[in-house]
Amino acid sequence: MANTSMKAMVAPEYGAYDVLQLQQVAKPTPKADQILVKVMTSAATTADTMMLSGKPYISRLFLGFKKPKNRIPGTGFAGVIEAVGSKVKKYQVGDKVFGETGFGFSANADYLVISENGVVLPLPENLDFAQAANFCDGHLTSFNFLKEIANVQPGQKVLIIGASGALGTSAVQMSKYLGAKVSAVCSAKNEGLVKSLGADVVIDYKEEDYTKSDEQYDFVYDTVRKRSFKQCKSILKENGVYLSPVLKLSLLFQMIKTSIIGGKKAKFEATGANSEEKLRNLLEQIVKIFNAGKLTTVIDRQYPLEKLGEAHRYIATGRKKGNVVIQHF
Repeated sequence: MANTSMKAMVAPEYGAYDVLQLQQVAKPTPKADQILVKVMTSAATTADTMMLSGKPYISRLFLGFKKPKNRIPGTGFAGVIEAVGSKVKKYQVGDKVFGETGFGFSANADYLVISENGVVLPLPENLDFAQAANFCDGHLTSFNFLKEIANVQPGQKVLIIGASGALGTSAVQMSKYLGAKVSAVCSAKNEGLVKSLGADVVIDYKEEDYTKSDEQYDFVYDTVRKRSFKQCKSILKENGVYLSPVLKLSLLFQMIKTSIIGGKKAKFEATGANSEEKLRNLLEQIVKIFNAGKLTTVIDRQYPLEKLGEAHRYIATGRKKGNVVIQHF
């Protein structure tokens, strides 16, 4: 008899890492246009940690008002197809794939289902499961901000705040790939890491207040929302742009205000809210960059699925370098 249950980490309510529970839940069955993926690795991200808390409260409009609508967290994954729906044409059983479930979540489980036309691609031969699970966090988000939203051009100057994190380590590489001059903000202990990724200048935030610098930037990409648009306004060029993927009401107000008033702009976007077609196209471009040897995935720590809570506790310390991977099998 086929096994109809699976292990999954479940968040029955909002809270910190300690709300997560390992449970046996029903194994999903693929619909006609879906694939069933045996998850080998998944991602644990800063965004996941924030969504577990249900804060900022405005996020509950799509996460669930009183408790999570989708109790199994996690979006980034890599694995092997175990079954396909009757109308699936792109994939077959045994194919290795990776991708992003978006607001469907459910990646921190033994199995997940996703449309063959979702944000999913075949796993390149030279990309392992551990690296692939995090591709749709740091790489996809930073590429979207720097290439699509900012349209960074060769010779422009980019300041990356939080340069040693998942988004930051990707942003340093993406900015260099796009031809920018990169200044990276991190702690002194991570200077070697971000320099090895291509940063031209490294700023130790403990020693220097970069918002009071005479340096002027075309873009400030604050990956961790450490500084506000108001604080960074003086270091932006006349038509410079402040970018952040971290949702705050103050940033939304500044975004609306600066979209009306000319000059320096503040911009926010939830990358995962883009269409699946657009995200898949961006992911295909990122794979080409990776295959060209221009992109690496920095992995800090790896945890087994049942230790997902410990992974989020570590992420919440703010000391994460690069990515955290969850191993399933």
